[in-house]
Amino acid sequence: MTIVREGEQVPEGRQVTGEPDELYERLKAFEGRAAATAGTGKDPVNEPMIRHWCEAMGDTNPAYSGPEAIAPPTMLQAWTMGGLSGHTDRSAAYEELFGLLDGAGYTSVVATDCEQEYLRPLRPGDRITFDAVIESVSERKTTRLGTGYFVTTRMDVRADGVRAGTHRFRILKYTPAEPKRSEPKRSESRRTEPRRTGPERAARGEGRSLRPRPVINRDNAGFWQGVAEHRLLIQRCGDCATLRFPWLPGCNACGCQEWDTVEASGEGTVFSHVVMHHPPFPAFGADGAGGPYAVALIELAEGVRMVSNVIGVPYDKVRTGMPVRLEFLRTDPDLELPVFRGGEG
Repeated sequence: MTIVREGEQVPEGRQVTGEPDELYERLKAFEGRAAATAGTGKDPVNEPMIRHWCEAMGDTNPAYSGPEAIAPPTMLQAWTMGGLSGHTDRSAAYEELFGLLDGAGYTSVVATDCEQEYLRPLRPGDRITFDAVIESVSERKTTRLGTGYFVTTRMDVRADGVRAGTHRFRILKYTPAEPKRSEPKRSESRRTEPRRTGPERAARGEGRSLRPRPVINRDNAGFWQGVAEHRLLIQRCGDCATLRFPWLPGCNACGCQEWDTVEASGEGTVFSHVVMHHPPFPAFGADGAGGPYAVALIELAEGVRMVSNVIGVPYDKVRTGMPVRLEFLRTDPDLELPVFRGGEG
């Protein structure tokens, strides 16, 4: 048995205290009621979906191919999803619960985390059925996104009638927080510092929004140290020598946890790309205008791929197969990022 938890994107928030919460008492009554009964996967476990998943995730584990292939355990939810046509198996209780939340103004939704428990491998040909229950509804909480309720559902997944795993999924149904308006500060003393010019302010990162900081942990700290030294480092397995990116604690191909690094040459091509139009975010535009700008999946000459911005060419001129060259872009005094300059060759 294996349990995997995906990290929360939204903190659980703090409880709202004060006046009684009559809505919560109504929501609490839904705990333990069915969210879906006798649900059926739209397709049996199959090799094409496994292959597409592994290609998208960059997972080359040999267990997921060949005559004795199993499905990646983290695909557990994929076999139960409704697809573009949506779900047809949700219960009246589930719809009523979310109708109450919507009617009370909690119309926004964000997935916060999930927890999966694996009981047996899934293999091509397995027919998937499932039941789901509304496991819990939290008291009203205030988060950075806004105020609302965390709703957790538990889905029990079966393969050919045998329980194969459990998928817990938590969302936040909330009313978005009002954007904070900063009050102008009144000076109580005469300015003593010289007034900076526009270029001086830009050099210090003042007067404009900044890009979000990357999350640096023990698994990727070496990559960001390389960026600080203007080196793009790729992990190499210490056993089978497979290159991997992004950085991971173990090899997807053989599971070895020993590794070293190789420095990328900086040459690559655009494997695929999107153009971001909305929302405009000035920190991501080279000229501070906030877009549109091109975000690409770059295939490096070494064979691994990474996501980055393409600069140096208009966003609408970026093309699949376009050659690119690594550069390091300082976006503000405290952040430097690897980007790729497009070429016409």
